[in-house]
Amino acid sequence: MSLDKKAPEKQAEPEHKPSGRKGQALSILSWGATILLVAIMVLVLFKGVPFVSANANDVSKKDPQESATLSPELPEYVPGPGDEFMVRLANLDTTIPKDNRTSAVKYIVQEGDSIFSISKEYNIKPESILWANYDLLNDDPTFLSPGWELIIPPTDGIYYKWKEGDKLDAIAGKYKASVADIVSWPSNHLDVTDPEIQPGSYVMIPGGSREIKSWIVPVAFSPRSGANRIIAGPGGCQAPSTGLVGSTAFIWPTANHFLSGFDFLPYHLGIDIAAATGTPVYASDSGTVVYAGWIDGGYGNLVEIDHNNGYSTLYGHLSAIYVTCGQNIYQGTPIGAAGSTGRSTGAHLHFEVRYFNSFINPWQVLGY
Repeated sequence: MSLDKKAPEKQAEPEHKPSGRKGQALSILSWGATILLVAIMVLVLFKGVPFVSANANDVSKKDPQESATLSPELPEYVPGPGDEFMVRLANLDTTIPKDNRTSAVKYIVQEGDSIFSISKEYNIKPESILWANYDLLNDDPTFLSPGWELIIPPTDGIYYKWKEGDKLDAIAGKYKASVADIVSWPSNHLDVTDPEIQPGSYVMIPGGSREIKSWIVPVAFSPRSGANRIIAGPGGCQAPSTGLVGSTAFIWPTANHFLSGFDFLPYHLGIDIAAATGTPVYASDSGTVVYAGWIDGGYGNLVEIDHNNGYSTLYGHLSAIYVTCGQNIYQGTPIGAAGSTGRSTGAHLHFEVRYFNSFINPWQVLGY
């Protein structure tokens, strides 16, 4: 038996661990808090905050009158002195500009109107108005009566009343126009594929034209030829066989050197010089008076001077005449006063220059 004694071994202290029930409770609380947090986030994202909705519902359930009483009252508005400068008035002018029209309009002639002034107002040529109103004017624009109703076409050209049997290509050719322009004009309302036009309807022929008859009847006479020196009418006389010979250096018959009406045109064989009633009219060159008085045909009171060199000058629409038929006068002699007699709707001087009965453009002898 061994006498050696061994010291008893020291036992290790066991680890301090929570009891099983306590650890399980902590784990459950941790997961519960996580689930609650996730649930709150889901509600905020997809349904809104519950208590905000509840408050909104509570407000919506309140009496409207009660809500109105809760609104703050605004102070009464009193405009200041500077507010009037910010006022913008509405523009009540709905007039369509005359140069943008696509359809014809009607115009009532007023006192003092002329084809020239009306055409200028509507920015179209006088011929276009004459063509559109042939049944009324018969190509004669020198006499308009207040109250007459004129058709004013929308653009330059022929405003034509379609007749039975008319063909589009034939009418376009007659008036020197384009079929395409007629078909495409807005107010004609034509089908491009089948441009059928009913008889009696009006068609605008843009750019169309035709000849206009001269509305002033030429005074028939043969200057110094020895035949028919007497012009028919109350102002005619037997002209003397000799007289003053003109210089062919013509002067303006009035102080004004500009027009108030028509220029020299194929259908207007003179110029309309601006001159108020009573304005002095002078002999453009020396010569012999071969007519002085009223004459039919549109001139009204007329003076004609034979310059005894092939040239003659005519002065129409005079309000007064200061010379007599057969009188020899010098260049610059007062022969009468401007007016609006005959076929005229406004005071002016109708002035013509002729050479052996051919009509000469007065600008060629008067200068520009």
